[in-house]
Amino acid sequence: MNVNGSLPYNSSGKCPRDTRMTQVIFPLLYTLLFFASIILNTLTGWIFFRMSSRTPFIIFLKNIVLADLTMTLTLPFKILTDSGLASWQLKAFVCRVSAVIFYNTMYISIVFLGLVSLDRYVKIVKPFGKSMMQSTAFAKALSAAVWVILFLVSFPNMILSNKEATPTSVKKCAWLKSPLGLQWHLAVSYICQTIFWAVFLSMFIFYLSMAKKVYESYAKSKSKDKRAKKEAQLRMFIIVTVFFICFAPYHFCRLPYTHSQTGQVSDCKLQNQLYIAKESTLWLSATNICLDPLIYVFVCKLFRNMLIRALKLKPAHARYEASVNTSTEMTPNITDTSL
Repeated sequence: MNVNGSLPYNSSGKCPRDTRMTQVIFPLLYTLLFFASIILNTLTGWIFFRMSSRTPFIIFLKNIVLADLTMTLTLPFKILTDSGLASWQLKAFVCRVSAVIFYNTMYISIVFLGLVSLDRYVKIVKPFGKSMMQSTAFAKALSAAVWVILFLVSFPNMILSNKEATPTSVKKCAWLKSPLGLQWHLAVSYICQTIFWAVFLSMFIFYLSMAKKVYESYAKSKSKDKRAKKEAQLRMFIIVTVFFICFAPYHFCRLPYTHSQTGQVSDCKLQNQLYIAKESTLWLSATNICLDPLIYVFVCKLFRNMLIRALKLKPAHARYEASVNTSTEMTPNITDTSL
């Protein structure tokens, strides 16, 4: 180490990454996450894709499942790379393709969680109003637009990682990026920050409005069922709570870390500290792929009923038809937020 405690730069003047901790702990954590996600999201996908897409709510949830499954399939590449078991050619693939898909699907999931909250807001706060959000055709078009737009935003990160890949240059993905690629990477980081905080703020406002509506409904009906009231409030806030716990820490770390990648942080020790912070909070964000299936149990009665039948937790009656008319299921009493 040099005088100020920073890690020494290598002969090329670049800061070597300290991977002593990340090569052991994070590959193990991601391995556990991968197997848990495969089990949970395969079961979730099997249930959801037996449902008829007759409501925007179900359409948005299906897109979250697809994004989570796609993100899960990128984890083995990250595990091999982080553990040091991958060849340098595979590391180059991870930098240029796999990691981009990992982040892209994370933000796709974030956007659709926001759309789910918007759909619940429209159904609960304005249940009798007409809006495009209640149209399945609009929901499908909007879903396609989300995938296309976020892909177009992230695609330059693939093509601008165009420096020659060598055993040395793949040690940091930023070393493969052209100057324009580094600038685009920084711009995308700001775009993603905006997406996250805009979605979070919107969700918070939506659920406050829904909580107020539920409270007014109980007060109007003079219901004394405090347990049902608390359960309704819990179901409303579980999404925004999980959302904040999973994603907020990473978004506090992302911009400082990105600045360190683009050369705006010169201290090598600080660069490695930011790397550890980014990897720690990124894993926390990735846990959302396992928490989403648990959220579905709370917020989607149709999913919960089909899961119970699939797991045979209670005697099945007549065979459940996936094409059942869900209009009653999706427009319940205002105090029932388990939709």
